[in-house]
Order: sequence, then C-alpha cells, then structure tokens
Amino acid sequence: MAHRPLSGAGSWLGVGWAIALFLIWIGSLLGLLYLPIDQLPWLVVLVVILGRTILQTGLFIVAHDAMHLSLLPQHPRLNHAMGHIAVGLYAFLSYQHCRQQHQDHHRHPAQPGDPDFHDGVHCHPVAWYLKFMGEYLSGYRLVQLVFCWVGVLGILVYGCQVSPTNAIAFWVAPLVLSSLQLFIFGTYLPHRHRPQETPNRHRAVSSDYPVWLSFLTCYHLGYHWEHHEYPHLPWYRLPAARR
Repeated sequence: MAHRPLSGAGSWLGVGWAIALFLIWIGSLLGLLYLPIDQLPWLVVLVVILGRTILQTGLFIVAHDAMHLSLLPQHPRLNHAMGHIAVGLYAFLSYQHCRQQHQDHHRHPAQPGDPDFHDGVHCHPVAWYLKFMGEYLSGYRLVQLVFCWVGVLGILVYGCQVSPTNAIAFWVAPLVLSSLQLFIFGTYLPHRHRPQETPNRHRAVSSDYPVWLSFLTCYHLGYHWEHHEYPHLPWYRLPAARR
C-alpha cells in the first residue's frame, strides 16, 4: 500500500477558500460587465481577462476537490453541494457527469477507458483537446449548454444592456481560456507519451515548476503524479506531497 504523506483530506479552510472564490468570481464579473472597456488600454484588458481565467479555473478546481470528497469529507452533502455550485458557475456543467468522467480517468489513466485521454488516433494536441472537450460536451448535454449560454448572453445583452464586447471579454473568453488551461496543464502535459520515460502505474508525470508558478498554471494540478498517488489531498496540499 502506498505511503500517504499527509492525513486529513480537507478542512473548513478549503470551504472558506471556495466561498471566497465564488464571491470574487461573481463580484468581479458584475463589476466588469459594465466597465467602459473601449476606454481601457488593451494591456489592462488582457491582464483582467487572464485574472478572470485564473478565477474561472479555480471554480473547476473546487469541483474537482469535491469529486474526490476532499473539499469537506466529514460533510459529504455539503461537499457535493459545493461541487454542484462550482461547475454550475463554471459553465452550467453537470456535476454528476463530470464526477463520473473523472472517476473513470483515475481508474484507467492514459489508457482505454480514460475519457480524458486520446484514443490513439486523435493524439495531436488540438485533436486531443477537441476529443477531451467532446467527452464532457456531447449530444444532448451540448445542446442544453448551448441554450444556457446563448440564453444568458441574450439576457445580459438585451435585458441588462451589457455590451457584447464586455460579455465576451470577461465571461466567454475566460471560460475558453480556462478549458485550455485545464487541458494543457492538467491532462496533456502530465499524460502525454514520453518514449524516454519509464511508465508508472498512474501513467503520469509532474511538472518541476516552483510553487508559485505551479499555482498560477493550474492550482498545483501539474503535480500530477502526486495527485494520482494521493487523490484524497486537496489542491493546496499537493506541494507538500511533492516535497
């Protein structure tokens, strides 16, 4: 049995961080939607979009911890309720579907049966990303989500008089960039095939980024071998497992 370097999967610290993230995400979006974007330097707009992208990714990380019951394991109902809220804010996703997909990823990492992995044909990064997204946005789920997204955009633009440019820059763009961030640093780099490396049972490698950069890239999910070896650990304890 693998030695577990840290005991105690989650705490109210993680819940407090998650609630703060929810409030910052909502508050920043409401404030930015009415910002006179055409009067701002493009560099400022870019920095704000990147900041919103980091917040957006954080929503999925909260849901990810909830899927592993590491957000608040002693209160599973609250744990999963917060997971539902996180993926709902993230992109109106189904928490149960995402959870099932992620469980399959951990059961069959980087091999047949892993919904996050390429199928041997779609192994080019772009094709792999499209397959990765297709596993979560397929069939009727995609239709439902498109209706939700278009409906919200319509309400913002025509009902709340929000500029379409603001809606795209501060809501749509961070969502798209976040999906790329999660794919690149949470799936592609950790699980891509490297002929020179000896496979491990998780078929995963970890980044060598310093802690601050690991946080910015994907909330330490780049420490991916550690995540697969100790899936009970919340995101903020992965650096300790890495050490």
